[in-house]
Amino acid sequence: MNKFQILAICGMLAPIIYTIAWIIGGFILDDYNHIRDDVSSLYAVGAPKQQLFQTLFALGSALLFLFSLGLHKGINNGEGSIVGPIFFMVSAFLGLIVAIFFPLDEGGELTTWKGKMHLILIVISGILVMASMILLGLRTKSIEGWSAFAWFSFISVPITIILMIVSGIYAGGPYMGLVERFMVEYYQLYYFIIALVVFLRN
Repeated sequence: MNKFQILAICGMLAPIIYTIAWIIGGFILDDYNHIRDDVSSLYAVGAPKQQLFQTLFALGSALLFLFSLGLHKGINNGEGSIVGPIFFMVSAFLGLIVAIFFPLDEGGELTTWKGKMHLILIVISGILVMASMILLGLRTKSIEGWSAFAWFSFISVPITIILMIVSGIYAGGPYMGLVERFMVEYYQLYYFIIALVVFLRN
């Protein structure tokens, strides 16, 4: 097993940890509801198990960031544009920063500058991932063994845009948590698949 495969395993573990974390939240927190509550509320200031969930989400983000460090070289030995992998890496880094330093305010609100930065950085991170989807698709569409991923990457852009818009529409409503999970889990699916392809192609 080479270093790119090891980093790819980190990339595959990241979305698994993220998903398990919010599933656990629904089991161990009596007042938490997957239909109503967003994922970030699990580690908001003053949340019942804030430290536990902050640690889990930070761990997932750290593993994704580690994977991103090898993404450029992991695709066709580094032949091609580095911009897509850089966007991906910056997005992963922002996710780590959010998990450690910018939790939501108490009650899942956006009252302090830290709470507001939570939302701002997450939106920026999501946009960077969408940009990287396009750039990685362009880079990999002509590489043997990567064409299927390239098309998946292209298709993922409109899907994530639609899910982001719908999530915004339902923000603050009784179905916010459910709708948000469709959006965030599609990102997690993308992370897992690109890490899996890197693992298989190295």
